[in-house]
Amino acid sequence: MEIRIATAPVSWGVLLKDTPHVPPWEQTLDEIQQAGYTGTELGPYSYLPLDQDLLKVELDQRGLTLLSAYVPINLRDPQLRPDEYQEGLTTARFLSQMGCEWLVLSDALFVDDHRANRAGRIRPEDGLSGADWQRFVQNTDDIARRVLDEFGLKTVYHPHVGAYVESPQEVDRFLADTDSDFVGLCLDTAHSMYGGDDPVDLCRRAGSRVRYLHLKECDRATLEEVRANEWDYFRAVEVGVFPELGQGSVDFAGMLEVLKELDYQGWAVVEQDILPETGADPLASARRNLDFLQEIGVA
Repeated sequence: MEIRIATAPVSWGVLLKDTPHVPPWEQTLDEIQQAGYTGTELGPYSYLPLDQDLLKVELDQRGLTLLSAYVPINLRDPQLRPDEYQEGLTTARFLSQMGCEWLVLSDALFVDDHRANRAGRIRPEDGLSGADWQRFVQNTDDIARRVLDEFGLKTVYHPHVGAYVESPQEVDRFLADTDSDFVGLCLDTAHSMYGGDDPVDLCRRAGSRVRYLHLKECDRATLEEVRANEWDYFRAVEVGVFPELGQGSVDFAGMLEVLKELDYQGWAVVEQDILPETGADPLASARRNLDFLQEIGVA
């Protein structure tokens, strides 16, 4: 087993491309390096400069490797959001030019009001079925094949609360129906718990489909409060459903044991969703998160 540790701009409050009050990208890269990480994801579209020569210089100066990017596309019908689809392809092309290996693909977030409102409380009747599900699966396979053929990128799918693959049953069905040759799993420890799963059990069930990791904490007591009050995802972030690693309910030590059994070889990206206006210190948190991983033997 070899796990390489990275982080991402989301840990500096850069949740979406229109999130206000985010730090300058230069500051985020500086602090990723200062915190002790050697890799980063691209972050939301156009946050880091999409100038290949410029970004290579900036990353090299800090000893950072660019791994991938989280790319949301409306997989039920990509043409409903053509700009988003084109952004995804532009991102894939740029990642390829930067020498990256992975594309982290997700369904478009909060595209359906009902699903968004029931995030963390999904029932069987809330999901896609029939032709809608088949289109979703086919579009995922098609995009994964395209980015491999055109850009040489391998795709991992990221289940996310507020999207169409969230619950344990939906994740299992998705893995069963998609083409394992082209679609792997980005296992996000917090989103799997938020969606009602046990991340360690999911890692064991998914096995070799786990090809990329997002290590994020989730606090079960706060999550139950969020569910009881039917709060949305952003309110959940505000009240601290995603604390620092080791301060919540994810069994990271148990996860490590399963990864050893699988002989996992690859990247793990530390994430901690924060909102810039809360006054959190992302650099201090990033350092403590890496310290925690070192203490349990992941890093």
